Amino acid sequence: MKRILLLITTAAAIATTAAARQWSLDDCIAYAIDHNIEVRQRIVSQQQGELSVTEAKDQFLPQLSGYSSQNFNFGRALTADNTYANRNTSSFSVGASLSMPVFQGLRAIRNLEYSRISLRALVERTEAAKENVTLNVIGAYLQALYASEMLRVANINLAISNDELARRRQLLEAGKIPELDIFEAESQVARDELSVVNAENDSILALVDLSQLLNLPASEEFSVLPLNNGRLPLLDPEEVFANAMQNNHSIRAGRIEKEAADKYIDVTRSGYIPTLSLSAGVGTNYYKTSGLDNENFGAQMRHNFSKSIGFSLSVPIFDRFGTRNNIRRAKAQAAVTALQFDDARNNLYKAITQAYTQAVGAEKKHSAATHATASAQAAFEAMQVKYNNGRANATEFAKAKSDYTTALANEVQAKYEAMLRARILDFYNKQ
Repeated sequence: MKRILLLITTAAAIATTAAARQWSLDDCIAYAIDHNIEVRQRIVSQQQGELSVTEAKDQFLPQLSGYSSQNFNFGRALTADNTYANRNTSSFSVGASLSMPVFQGLRAIRNLEYSRISLRALVERTEAAKENVTLNVIGAYLQALYASEMLRVANINLAISNDELARRRQLLEAGKIPELDIFEAESQVARDELSVVNAENDSILALVDLSQLLNLPASEEFSVLPLNNGRLPLLDPEEVFANAMQNNHSIRAGRIEKEAADKYIDVTRSGYIPTLSLSAGVGTNYYKTSGLDNENFGAQMRHNFSKSIGFSLSVPIFDRFGTRNNIRRAKAQAAVTALQFDDARNNLYKAITQAYTQAVGAEKKHSAATHATASAQAAFEAMQVKYNNGRANATEFAKAKSDYTTALANEVQAKYEAMLRARILDFYNKQ
């Protein structure tokens, strides 16, 4: 239902194409990259990766904290004479403590390297998302142009049928054909009008798909421009694959992710290395007991002032195999990442070779379809002359017309198939 409503809305927009903005392929690609949700999600993930790098750097900084406390005690308490007496006491303390890592078992250094490598992978994934959007836009754009061309073919077919219907009406008025021939011509016009309607719907749906890919508002008036350099030369698939292995952002991201997975193994190995930290503190306190003489607050705060400094060494001896299990888990993840990279490389090679094979086939098909269209057009024009002079019947004329329009449709299909595959090769080659 939602698709039907969107179809109706887009149809109303296309009805005013003359006033609508016409989008080029570059316009569509730029707009889609700026508004695509997946790309925007990747950008947010990249920003999170930048935060991870900042956090890894902050692990080298010391921790500084201050404290203060006020306590009151009431009732019986132990005295200096080792007896109990009813006394009320109060105490106040204030100070600051500093903790600074001296040696963290290389964990902080390795974690920082891992965070930086992971950020590089996220940047490549963002660019890869933009590449995927670009490739999808190219396909949808060419599909819209193809649907528009097929609408043109359907209109040609309808125009021929309308001309034939007008000619038969003149013959009927002259009493040269029976009324049945008029009914047959009207029936053919009705069928061709239905074909035009179907072609119009296909064209509208192609624009709907493209507008949704661009994330355009449903009320946006939308049409596309024909390509200036529609035909591109075919490129050697092995050369395209070699270039794509160096420049394709998905491949580059996979390669960096393999490096990050290996680096994470080093991070987990840091659990075997001792750590050393420095701690320091300053503080003072005030203490008052009821019934006894106590120094005033200022004197006690001066006299009770203390300073401390110390080192803490932690040597891992047995952590219930936690570090060992973390290393094994990291190695397993590294193996998975390597397999994912191999799969991405194989899929890339398959996509390139498939595009090349389909492009070659489409070029051959287009060449044959061009010749077939020329022959079918010549045969139709000759048949039209014979039919107008009464030397051919309606069945022969209908067959010649059908052969001509079918040849036109096949030529358009082969043309856009060849354009799409050639552009896919060019896209992978220029990444």
